[in-house]
Amino acid sequence: MANCVLPLWTHRLFSITTPRMSQHIRIATRASDLALAQANMVKAALEAAHSDIRCELLPMVTSGDRNQTDDLAHWGYKGLFTKEIEEALLSHTADIAVHSMKDMPSQLPDGLMIAAMLPRADARDAFISTAYSSLDALPQGAVVGSSSVRRSAWLRSLRPDLVIVPYRGNVPSRLRKLAEGEVAATLLAVAGLERLGLQSHITHILEPDVMLPAVAQGAIGIECRSDDSAVQQQLAAISHSPTMQCVSAERGVLIALDGSCKTPLSAYATLQNGQIHLRAALINPDNLQRWESDITGAADDAESIGRMLGNQLQSRAADDGFSL
Repeated sequence: MANCVLPLWTHRLFSITTPRMSQHIRIATRASDLALAQANMVKAALEAAHSDIRCELLPMVTSGDRNQTDDLAHWGYKGLFTKEIEEALLSHTADIAVHSMKDMPSQLPDGLMIAAMLPRADARDAFISTAYSSLDALPQGAVVGSSSVRRSAWLRSLRPDLVIVPYRGNVPSRLRKLAEGEVAATLLAVAGLERLGLQSHITHILEPDVMLPAVAQGAIGIECRSDDSAVQQQLAAISHSPTMQCVSAERGVLIALDGSCKTPLSAYATLQNGQIHLRAALINPDNLQRWESDITGAADDAESIGRMLGNQLQSRAADDGFSL
C-alpha cells in the first residue's frame, strides 16, 4: 500500500483552522477579599493580553492569616504572608503568585523573582473614623487601632498622647470593629479600600509629607520561578515599568536595612523625566527619634539609589545608637 501524502495546501489549511491549545496558568494568592481582588486583576490582565491563556486562582491561608491574635511586631520571622504561597511556586503547584508588594520581605527565596507589577494605585494611608474628621481632631488619649509597626510609630510620633492598640483582621472586619466602637479610629491603605470598593469609608487621606507610606504600598507584584522564561515573557506584556522602577528604589532601602514587617521604615518614590526622587524615613520605636532623607537619580539605577539612601539612614541611626 502506497504511503498517503497530503497535498501541501492541506497542511496550510490545518495550520490555519486547528485552534491553539489554551495555556493554563495557576495563580497562588492569599484567600482574603483584598488578595482575591488583586489576583483577579492579574487574571483579567493576563487573559486580556494573551487570548490563549486561561487562569485559575489557588487561594491559600498563610501563617500571618492563621494567627489573628498576636501582634505582628512580635513575630520572629519574615514572610508572614508569603511563605506558603512561595512554597507552592517552588513545588510547581502554582505557576505565578500575586502579592501586595508591601508584604514582601527584603530577600526572596532562591529560585524566585518578581517578574512584573501592575500599575501602582494610590500609595497613601487613609485615616478612618466614624466620629472624628482627622488625626488632629482626635481627642487626647483616644484609642487608635493599628498592627502596623510603621503606622504605630508615625502615630506616636505625631500624637504621643494617643493610645495605640493591636488591630488585626481583614479590611471589612477592621471597619466593623470601628463601627462597633472598639477604637476611635484606624489607618488603612487607600489602595486596598479602593480595590474593595470601600473608599466611602475614608475620612481623611494622609499626604506623604505627613505620614510617609510603607515601602511599595499600593503596588501589586507578580512572582514566578526565575528559571521559567516562558511565564516571564507572558508577564512582561502586563508589567508597568514606572511602577517597577519606583518600587525597586523603595525596596532598595528595605534591602539595605534588611527590613521586614518589624521595621518602622517608610519609603516613597516618584518618577519624572527619567529621574527617581526617593524619600525614606526610619523611626526608633522606643524613643520615636526619626531619621529622614531623600535622594534623586536615574530611574535605570533605581535599586542602587534605594540602597544608597538606606545605607545613609542606617549609618545615621547607628551613630545615634539605634540598630535594627
